[in-house]
Amino acid sequence: MKKQKILFITPPFHAGVVEVAGSWIPLNMVYLAGAATKAGYEAEIYDAMTKKVGFEEIREKILESAPDFVGTSSFTSTVPDAIKVLEVARSINPGIITIIGGVHPSFMYEELFSLTQSVHYVVRGEGEITLPELLNALVNGGKMEDVKGIAYREHDKVIATPSRPFMDNFDAQPMGWDLLDWDDYTYYILPGSKLASVCTSRGCEQECTFCSQQKMWNRSWRGRSPGDVVQEMEHLNSRYGVDVILFTDDYPSPDRERWEGIIDLLIEKNMGIKILMETRAKDIIRDQDILHKYKKAGIIHIYVGTESTEQECLDYIKKDLSIEESKEALRLLREVGIVTETSMILGFPDETKENITNTLRLAIEYNPDFAHFLAIAPWPYSDIYNELKDYIEIYDYKKYNLIDPVIKPKAMTLEEIDHAIIHCYKTFYTHKFKEILNETDEFKKNYMITSMKLMMTTSFIKKKMGSLTYSNDEEMPPEMKEIMSNLIKNET
Repeated sequence: MKKQKILFITPPFHAGVVEVAGSWIPLNMVYLAGAATKAGYEAEIYDAMTKKVGFEEIREKILESAPDFVGTSSFTSTVPDAIKVLEVARSINPGIITIIGGVHPSFMYEELFSLTQSVHYVVRGEGEITLPELLNALVNGGKMEDVKGIAYREHDKVIATPSRPFMDNFDAQPMGWDLLDWDDYTYYILPGSKLASVCTSRGCEQECTFCSQQKMWNRSWRGRSPGDVVQEMEHLNSRYGVDVILFTDDYPSPDRERWEGIIDLLIEKNMGIKILMETRAKDIIRDQDILHKYKKAGIIHIYVGTESTEQECLDYIKKDLSIEESKEALRLLREVGIVTETSMILGFPDETKENITNTLRLAIEYNPDFAHFLAIAPWPYSDIYNELKDYIEIYDYKKYNLIDPVIKPKAMTLEEIDHAIIHCYKTFYTHKFKEILNETDEFKKNYMITSMKLMMTTSFIKKKMGSLTYSNDEEMPPEMKEIMSNLIKNET
């Protein structure tokens, strides 16, 4: 008997923030495809986002694959494109069963069913157990109400079954690595690299009110064992030639003993893999005595979530962090030669031009290697949403991308926030480029120059500035033209 097939498709969404640096693995689909395969189904992954294809190519893929099920995943800004993926599938064959998961559908499933008739089932929360159970119920005529962690429409009513508890342990999960087109995945900053993603832990116990992850994981945290993490990395390295890995965790290091166990194993295995990650400033300060081991283990780039240079704002969003801790963490990482990255969130209701000027000044004083200036996005399920909803001016979810302002502050217009973001990027990187030219670490210097060229020539920054003009037809500032010229000179 022919196996039933599920085709996973990423929404063809592009915002230009994370895509500047690399083409990233759809790790959630690798997990789900592995779980479906283990349960006896045929699985395929079509990464439309990474392939930079549109809905016509997606249509052709669905026709070629002839799946029984089509699954996709969504966060807030990808909702419109995710819905369209499923609508395309249903237009090709009304018999295809459509399934969607991800953080936004997990909380906003009623809204999702109101937006389209093309969603059959929502997988809420962690999907590795839920998805196979759902597929089995559909194939074998089981009762939907017995499948925990789903939502579906029954006549005109939306039914949500009881939530499924998180897995106690997610070591040794089946993974659909062989379903990826590996030639698609590279870290642009390191030409010729093969890029993968590894999740060493899930969740976060912090209370940041703007964050989706503490909501998704109910402020819980679970870590994989060091041996399981490193074994997966060895497999990716030996089987697929992976030499750069992103740790996708929001917070991989709260358990120091476990975290140091991972680092020590990586040093012992000496695979030559370069690691990108993020963590909290408090953990960097805690680990200052072993930061040299971070570097030896292959960690080259760490994002530290500072979010603001004003303590009042940090307290407002319940970021358990002080200004001094942010500065100290970035300083410690600079000392050991690890590339640092951070972000500042702009556009809260009480934002003013003076606040933003101060944020920019202090961002330069913090001196990370990379700084991002992002517009607050009010995820409709986040703790902060009710405080922000009266200031929302834009309701198009595609704009909830951290680039386009959707919140209008009391004392500023959306256009002023947009121009402020451009100004912050322009000023920070004009200042930063002069520092890069004097960098004595050749790896870091080349890394930074390549990164800056990508940011200025292929990212949303170019789109916002224009290659020669701003959106208001103002000439690109001479200092930015000089940076572009110097980037080209350094390349040649």
